[in-house]
Amino acid sequence: MSSNKIDLVLFGAQGDLSRRKLFPALFQLDKADLLSANTSIAAVARQELGSAEFVEQMGETLKTNLGDDWCDTVWSRFKKRIEYIRIEFSEKEQFNALKDWSDESRTLIFYMATPPSMFGTICQHLDEANCIDAKSRIVLEKPIGHDLESSKEVNDTVGKFFPESGIYRIDHYLGKETVQNLLALRFANRIIHTQWDNSSIDHIQITAAEIVGIEGRWTYYDGVGQLRDMVQNHLLQLLSLVAMEPPNKVEADEIRAEKVKLLKAMTPINKNNVFDHAVRGQYSAGSISDDPVVGYMEEEGSAEDSSNTETFVALKVFVDNWRWAGVPFYLRTGKRMKEKVTQIVITYKDNPHAIFSDDDSGANNRLVIRLQPNEGIQLEMLSKKQCMKERSSLEKRTLNLDFLDPNDDGRIVDAYERLLLEVLNGDQWLFVSRDEVEASWQWCDDLLQAWSDNEAGVKYYSAGSWGPGKSESLIENDGRSWYLA
Repeated sequence: MSSNKIDLVLFGAQGDLSRRKLFPALFQLDKADLLSANTSIAAVARQELGSAEFVEQMGETLKTNLGDDWCDTVWSRFKKRIEYIRIEFSEKEQFNALKDWSDESRTLIFYMATPPSMFGTICQHLDEANCIDAKSRIVLEKPIGHDLESSKEVNDTVGKFFPESGIYRIDHYLGKETVQNLLALRFANRIIHTQWDNSSIDHIQITAAEIVGIEGRWTYYDGVGQLRDMVQNHLLQLLSLVAMEPPNKVEADEIRAEKVKLLKAMTPINKNNVFDHAVRGQYSAGSISDDPVVGYMEEEGSAEDSSNTETFVALKVFVDNWRWAGVPFYLRTGKRMKEKVTQIVITYKDNPHAIFSDDDSGANNRLVIRLQPNEGIQLEMLSKKQCMKERSSLEKRTLNLDFLDPNDDGRIVDAYERLLLEVLNGDQWLFVSRDEVEASWQWCDDLLQAWSDNEAGVKYYSAGSWGPGKSESLIENDGRSWYLA
């Protein structure tokens, strides 16, 4: 159980993230007896609303979102923790209400479920209202900036009021149980660890495919694009966990230091190699599960005749160190794709000599780490067919390495439950350091500049496909192919 002297202040309590993820996660922590009995929650937002009305609305939302996980008994105690406080974020005087609510003897955690443009203003007004002390912590939702320069500005601003040890930068992918199991898989199992380098591994694929489109956010998304939205944070975090060197301990500083080393070892994609190593695409009209969908430029909110903003990115990345020299990492992510799937695929090298007559299956072994839609880990191997007519015929078998057992209630823990618990416990091991954020932005800025310098346009792909044809040739030109289960 977390410390019994911690309270949570949630800015943006009326937002989509709070309703879909944060309050359900806090409810589940309470249900699991992982919230201290006296932990209180200040739900802060701009809307004119009474506290009782907010609690009633949140109860209905939670009941709908949680489904079978709803529990009247838990709600009866959980709702007593919540107090709604209306604050217009730009009005510093209104932050006095938060000071009146808080208790100086307790640690305050400030969760910023707000646009990053508000981080500095809120921190300034919290400081002026004397709500921040040496014990305080702050949780920042992405994006942390739009590029390296703006990222530094955000970090500098927040850093005026909170030390790095008190700043928790969220990447919800790191809260997934399978991602955490990746560390255990790599570093707790010698049979895996000793085969985790360029002597054994042919290549690695990381895919994060979505079937959804822009969902009414065209204006926002058109200024961001898929590289900033998905690659800079999620995919580069997964890559760094897959490829980093073993930390001395499973502790925040050790893990983060190794991830930074890895990010800085990635070969830049610049104007000289951008067309060979990067593909950017944009979806046109098509169909998802036989339902017709419009193209990006026909989405609600589109205000331009044309746009060069990418909704798809495929990359071939190399890491310049001894462990990974010569091993390509193929990354792809896109919207309006054929399936919703997030996975890491480790493909091992072929045997140096085939002794079985029908051993023509390509790479013999693959380790598939799936994050969505169903979390799990599988090892693909070759085995002899159970057949009397053939002496040594082979077939591919899949070993389920899913040591990810559900809880006693049969439910897989949501990423935000884990992350909120770690914030409450004061452990940063699943959170992103400033150095990581800025190293990933530096690498992405180089790529964005290369696209700009070469006037690289988007390649179009039909909604419901696996992306533009050039993304297939990116990997097929190397004699490989994208993995499909």
